Amino acid sequence: MLKPELLQSLKDYSGKKFISDVSAGVIVGVVALPLAIAFAIASGVEPSQGLYTAIIAGFIISVLGGSKVQIGGPTGAFVVIVYGIVQQYGVSGLALATIMAGIILVAMGVLKMGILVKFIPYIIITGFTAGIAVTILTTQIGDFFGLTTGPMPGDFVGKIQTYARTFGTINFYALGVALVSLVIIFVWPKINKKIPGSLVVIIVVTIASTLLKLPVETIGSRYGAIPSTLPAPQLPAFSLELVQELFQPALSIAILAAIESLLSAVVADGMIGAKHDSNMELIAQGAANIVSPLFWGIPATGAIARTATNIKNGGRSPVAGIVHAITLLLIMLIFGRLVVYVPMAAMAAILVSVAWNMAGIPEIKALCKGQKSDITVLILTFLLTVFIDLTVAIEVGLLFAAFFFIKKMIDLAQVTNIVPKTVGEQEGSLEEQIPPRVFVFEMNGPLFFGTIQKFEETTSMINLDYKVLIINMKNNFYLDAGGVHSLEQLYTKLKSKGIVLILANLNPQPFKEAIKTGLIIKIGNENVYTDFKEALIRAKEIIGKKHSKLIF
Repeated sequence: MLKPELLQSLKDYSGKKFISDVSAGVIVGVVALPLAIAFAIASGVEPSQGLYTAIIAGFIISVLGGSKVQIGGPTGAFVVIVYGIVQQYGVSGLALATIMAGIILVAMGVLKMGILVKFIPYIIITGFTAGIAVTILTTQIGDFFGLTTGPMPGDFVGKIQTYARTFGTINFYALGVALVSLVIIFVWPKINKKIPGSLVVIIVVTIASTLLKLPVETIGSRYGAIPSTLPAPQLPAFSLELVQELFQPALSIAILAAIESLLSAVVADGMIGAKHDSNMELIAQGAANIVSPLFWGIPATGAIARTATNIKNGGRSPVAGIVHAITLLLIMLIFGRLVVYVPMAAMAAILVSVAWNMAGIPEIKALCKGQKSDITVLILTFLLTVFIDLTVAIEVGLLFAAFFFIKKMIDLAQVTNIVPKTVGEQEGSLEEQIPPRVFVFEMNGPLFFGTIQKFEETTSMINLDYKVLIINMKNNFYLDAGGVHSLEQLYTKLKSKGIVLILANLNPQPFKEAIKTGLIIKIGNENVYTDFKEALIRAKEIIGKKHSKLIF
């Protein structure tokens, strides 16, 4: 039964847990402030929309979620998708796409598809995460160097061309602010790990640049005043044609939200020794993405960094996530008007640090030491994410990962001919027990559509000098419809030559498949065994040797 984790957590809640959750929630709220603004700016929307998202979506995800400690809000993973949608369809189109994505997520949760997301290979996740990191980095080059670029194109190549064309407009004051901000972000954790470096940057750099009256662009000079209240709910423009056009972008948002939120929940489980409800988490993510756009929010999901911060500061129930959302609301109401003084170069530095952390350089280095097939999928997913589209990257990555997996299974599968060392009835090795005119194959690996050809080529070796063919399936753990059909064809071919087919050592899955498809009835119960010795006894019986009691 689907039930929010909040209800379960409140059953044995105490004052001590409440104090711990409130403390963690306040800290995470402070941490989330600069990130919410930065991700909104990188996505091509108003800074306030990032705050609205962190407040509303963050609250809903904590109230309805299936994880005790998940913190939801806007993340860097959505920057690529959101920027593209805004450029083509505007903010209203983004709101509709986000609502559609929310509906898809709710449907996934109701249909209990949470487990399916976990089947996306780690190599693909690493590839598209690195691709997103590079894309975030390219969106911030202009602000980092203070370039006067004008409207930016949505594609990667277009951005690079624009930067190259306008690099002569570099503002060295902005570059100095960005470099100082970046140094603070990377050095500050060595001084204090409780207060995030991004928050220190916003406070220190903003005060310094304001007092020194540096000629740099700020949030206020670009976007105007930041609202100090939540907007009234408003439905986005809607039409059947627009829904059709936005379906693929909405699906991309839903897939990415599902992947990132469940990955975050899995990481959190390992940190607190708990287990989340993946389906309830998807429903919560869906609800958040349905409601948030009504208040001009952008796509939201579980944020790994903020979730980890919550755990490290003592958060152990969804109450911490609720407090995080309330903290952000209070900050916006009280200090929202001061955000306009933050330099755009400082926000760019924060996003550059986010991109660096997302890139996963150590993970990529480790993977590049592995198999060539994994490296191929990694590079392909990365390039498609950067140059084409995230959805295409995941689809093609999965296709290639599946192809390489099937190839590996085919390479591992072997059909070996066991040749008798001696003729007779001595007890000893398998080869020594094989009677004359009995041919034995040993099937190693799965027998499925990918290995059928290899199986058929090997079994064609048997000739009329033999009366019995035994296939030892001890090392075969998977049999599909193609494998069953191949065995049926082999049986028919052998029967026409007067040769009996015997199957031995069937494992549970192949045995069940053989029963369901009627293969055992066709071959005959008397010719199917779960033990190789019994199969040998049956073979000796067929060629005129001593009889033995059968299993079936």
